[in-house]
Amino acid sequence: MSLSLAPDIRPGRLDASDYAQRFADATPRLTRAQAVLEAERCLYCFDAPCATACPTHIDVPSFIKRIADGNLRGSASAILEANPLGGMCARVCPTENLCEAVCVRNTQEGKPVSIGRLQRHAVDALMESAQPQIFTRAAPTGKKISVVGAGPAGLACAHTLAKLGHSVVVFDAKPKAGGLNEYGLASYKTTNNFAQAEVQWLLAVGGIELRHSWRLDSVAQLDALRRDYDALFLGMGLPNTHQLGVPGEKLYGVQDAVDFIATLRQAEDLSMLPIGRQVVVIGGGMTAVDAAVQAKLLGAQDVQMVYRRGPEAMSASKAEQEWAQTNGVVIHHWLAPDEIVPNSFDPQYAGGVRFVRQKMVNGKLVATGEKVVMEADMVFKAIGQTLGNPLLAQADFVLQGGRIATDANGQTSQRGVWAGGDCRAGGLDLTVEAVQHGKLSAMAMHAQLTSV
Repeated sequence: MSLSLAPDIRPGRLDASDYAQRFADATPRLTRAQAVLEAERCLYCFDAPCATACPTHIDVPSFIKRIADGNLRGSASAILEANPLGGMCARVCPTENLCEAVCVRNTQEGKPVSIGRLQRHAVDALMESAQPQIFTRAAPTGKKISVVGAGPAGLACAHTLAKLGHSVVVFDAKPKAGGLNEYGLASYKTTNNFAQAEVQWLLAVGGIELRHSWRLDSVAQLDALRRDYDALFLGMGLPNTHQLGVPGEKLYGVQDAVDFIATLRQAEDLSMLPIGRQVVVIGGGMTAVDAAVQAKLLGAQDVQMVYRRGPEAMSASKAEQEWAQTNGVVIHHWLAPDEIVPNSFDPQYAGGVRFVRQKMVNGKLVATGEKVVMEADMVFKAIGQTLGNPLLAQADFVLQGGRIATDANGQTSQRGVWAGGDCRAGGLDLTVEAVQHGKLSAMAMHAQLTSV
């Protein structure tokens, strides 16, 4: 088949001054006056549904009341006691599906209290204050715990254990801590290097050592961790990505969306990042939205986001989908990739994607036979991630759907080993849930290590 355009992947599609403006904070911070006015909309419900809907069970009415009273430090304390990564969660939580979805103001006024923005207001004020640390460590217990993975689950686990007086060593494969908070989120959600500022605040409690560029890839390493430490927490996330399994997947211009996002987040100069003229993003989740929007912000002329099912099945929230559309991304449904088509001018490059139309028949997705071709010189794959670590099965962990099976508190099938975050089976793959996993596992470890 013939595609009309030569590949055009290059940096510097915008004027240098445009990048900072385009990648500025997507949600402007509330002023003090705005925060007080919004806080006063809260009804301070008894047995508040918003607190129940929060995976970390933040006492939402309490922290909002303190904002209304002008007590920002007290408000931040209420948040961070429940969620030590409350600043990042305020930025990236799908609050429209969680706390704000059940806000009583929805039924009364059709508009919930802006819980996420109020949470950010309080936590940011604390972190920018002269005395940002509100926690102190308990007396040392003499116990030493290892944590694999410095993402939200691992950091929350380490922070909780450190507060209880334990010593914690956190191992991570990356040069920076933070996991997806540092490498996997759109930069307009986490401006001003907030992910690292939050990590440094968290580490300031003391008792936590970070060891970078360390990857768990052998049973011998796992055995050594279990032997040398009193307990072990696994929070390594989902390091591998699902592949499309179609011809042309190795062509130049085709890459994993998570790699694109990570590269962008670590870039010192966005004008140096190459982007195609026409971009297709395959997937329907938050990663797909983040990749598509940022491709558009980098100057791509046309960005198409393509999902194989209908809009109601997309894991990206309705707000995220609307955000993508607001930024000029066109979303297509009921199309599954069939082939990455080589470019006619240079067959080593991607020239487009051929999709096959899908429909539901008796609850199953089937192809209709109709084919659609979209031109693209860059194609981002965002169809999910996988643990993909054979050593866990080799070490006789019970797995469920390729992830680590645990009880409600994160205890795995192996004594002394807990797990949480995206690598744990049965979760929602949300930052806030990963934090709760880390907290609960830490409390369970503490109870076991200090029992007589």
